[in-house]
Amino acid sequence: MTADPRTLTRADFPEMQRVSTRWADNDMYGHLNNAVYYELFDSVLNAWLIRETGTDETSTSTLGVVAESSCRFYAELAYPHPIDVGVRVERVGTKSVTFAFGLFADGSDAIAAHGLWAQVYIDRAGRHSVPIPDDVRAVVERALAAQA
Repeated sequence: MTADPRTLTRADFPEMQRVSTRWADNDMYGHLNNAVYYELFDSVLNAWLIRETGTDETSTSTLGVVAESSCRFYAELAYPHPIDVGVRVERVGTKSVTFAFGLFADGSDAIAAHGLWAQVYIDRAGRHSVPIPDDVRAVVERALAAQA
């Protein structure tokens, strides 16, 4: 993992998606509420994996569940400005993947927030950990290779 995430730029994230902020995303201090960052991580990661694998997440036999997450905030982001959310792979194990997220203000290469997300794969019915599905493994290994 990067020693200091503040050194990461857009170029360090092989997947980048633009998202629109919403009026309700701002808190009483005039910037995005902390919980919104986690919603963005979840939405962008799942959109990427669904697009790349063609998987219908509502009917798969395995689920990716978040076992650990964190977010560091470096600069304010707020409605009505769009945000670019980058995804990169930090670590691939047998049953889990650690993803990193970078949030960038429109037109800026400076990272405004950095998130980490450890996702463990489980069997939908039995709720026990299982190996990363082959289609997901292929996507994350391609991303990891693109980052080298």
